[in-house]
Amino acid sequence: MTGTTVPAARPVVTGLGVLSACGHGPGPLAEATARGRAVFDTVTRFDVTGRRVRRAALLPDAPPLAEAVLAAVGDACRQAALPGADDDGATPLLLALHSDLDTTGVAARIAEGARRQWGIPAVTRVYTGACVAAGTAVADAAALIASGRRERVLVAAGHLVGAGVYAAFDAGRALARDGEVRPFSAGRTGTLLGDAAVAVVLESRAGAERRGAPVLAEVSGWGRAGDAYHVCRPVPDGTGLARAISSALRRGGITPDQVGYVNANATGSPLADQAEANALRRVFGDHTDRLPVSSTKGVHGHALEASALLELAVTIAALHSGKLPVNAGWTDRDEDCRLDLVLDRPRPIRPRYALTVNSAFGGANTALLVAA
Repeated sequence: MTGTTVPAARPVVTGLGVLSACGHGPGPLAEATARGRAVFDTVTRFDVTGRRVRRAALLPDAPPLAEAVLAAVGDACRQAALPGADDDGATPLLLALHSDLDTTGVAARIAEGARRQWGIPAVTRVYTGACVAAGTAVADAAALIASGRRERVLVAAGHLVGAGVYAAFDAGRALARDGEVRPFSAGRTGTLLGDAAVAVVLESRAGAERRGAPVLAEVSGWGRAGDAYHVCRPVPDGTGLARAISSALRRGGITPDQVGYVNANATGSPLADQAEANALRRVFGDHTDRLPVSSTKGVHGHALEASALLELAVTIAALHSGKLPVNAGWTDRDEDCRLDLVLDRPRPIRPRYALTVNSAFGGANTALLVAA
């Protein structure tokens, strides 16, 4: 499917599995993000005595990455009421993954576990496109379903904070010097990393209805765009992310003023948060002043390749609960990030449509439009 045509078949989410530093399952994640309760602590998984920053959001007693992802896959498949065997091998597995040492080996172990436990024949594709990897995988899955090429797709993602990537972020001065993530706030100094393993089952609404599967949310639109501006910095005016958001809205067949919440990418980076604020104002115009926005990375940290799937789970939970998550870590207004931020307490709104957006080094941007 090309362009931004409104899809004839809207993909729906029927299963969701989550492991994060907030706990096992979407419930602890939803509660922590709604309240803005950060879960960062001193890193003890590996030696950080030589690092400038020593905090991250870590799963206690974390299993190996493949086991964590398979646990999320199992939760998602059970919630979607999938049979224990995919007899015709028709369900592809799209995997967004980061492993410091052995991405190929971890992907192979996940593939074997998914085949053995759920009859999924193989990992169809592995995405390693940094912080938009999982968003890209969801967009591909949605396109496969909307075009009729697949009835059901399993998307999984995983990242456990490891010594190598931690050292790289610390050496690059990307980590928050004060040990707190402060999205869109004056005085923000960077991000903190976090663990996550997440899986979602997407399928056609007709297929879900035939099986009597629960429908948790609809993926109404999706968009992707590149900046081609700088290896690390986003284009300052936000045009790349704005194109991705506009594409998602057009594909969803809605106007900007119909969006009721944005789960932002904001990592606490001085430059990237400002560019994202510019992108939102570029798309939403005057509606920006009335559009609730929050980044939940101030609670669960930055899960790199798994970020977009973790934040999709947060967004779905917010649509269900009617409690928009708090933009944790905020201390003072930044005039370059003039947004209607959700501060202090969850905002009691039940929007019809919400956006979750992500950006990555290299200028990659994704946007997912989700309907309750």
